[in-house]
Amino acid sequence: MNTNGHLADFLRARRGRLRPADVGLRTYGERRRVPGLRREELALLAGISAPYYARLERGESRNASREVLDAIANALRLNDSERAHLHLLATAPSRGGTAGRPRPERVTASTIALLTALDGTPAVAIGRSGDVLAWNRQGHALFAGHLDPGGPSEPGRRPNLTAMVFLDPHTRDLYADWQAKARTVVGNLRLTAGRHPEDAALARLIGELTMRSREFAAMWADHRIVACHVADYEMRHPLVGTLTVTQQTLQSPQGTGPALVVATAAPDSPSATALALLAHATESREATSPRPGVDQARTG
Repeated sequence: MNTNGHLADFLRARRGRLRPADVGLRTYGERRRVPGLRREELALLAGISAPYYARLERGESRNASREVLDAIANALRLNDSERAHLHLLATAPSRGGTAGRPRPERVTASTIALLTALDGTPAVAIGRSGDVLAWNRQGHALFAGHLDPGGPSEPGRRPNLTAMVFLDPHTRDLYADWQAKARTVVGNLRLTAGRHPEDAALARLIGELTMRSREFAAMWADHRIVACHVADYEMRHPLVGTLTVTQQTLQSPQGTGPALVVATAAPDSPSATALALLAHATESREATSPRPGVDQARTG
């Protein structure tokens, strides 16, 4: 992934979303050929020269100081997540050639132990691009009960939760507010791509979704950043009906290794009852079949 291009695209997209009235600029009814602020207007707001900002936006300068980047972030009205993303794009090393082959992602024994300890609570271990590396039986039942539970044990067959939001009809129907879920997924993917600009698997996923989903392509082009580690979603599950769950994404402090997505419901709520019914249903099914999503992952 070309970080120079990402920086330029991000700055142009965010500048295009600001109107002169948003930042207190008067236009006196003039006709404007750009949808948002002009480059020189943003440079003025940031307190830097227009030629320098133009070079930065064209990807021709990669030596912006933290102070300059913060001034641009203030002018663009960026939130904390967007500001951090801007710094990542501006300071990422520029490398030529194609993205390298990423190391195979695997779950550790401690992650498997955690999934097992969470038995009764839906939990899924996912890689950087959204590949399911392992899940417990409730996690499989809640998010992808229509798929083979053994998929995560084989790298070539691993479900991808990011792609499923856009390409899998079951997953689209699962979320009552699909648009909100999709925007969150794309916003998080933007952050991940900024942190891992040389990840070939991420580049392939983004390319595939851009080609196969117009909705993804439009959301990706918007350059919105969403750092959402906790969110509530209303889900329409085919087995237990409508329920509202809190999805939490747990990551190591170093940001390395798989993330753990856990779904919970408010205590003593109808949604908690629905999750308990789902756990009971999967427990009955488990009595006659192994759990390849977890057990086989131990040796993956």
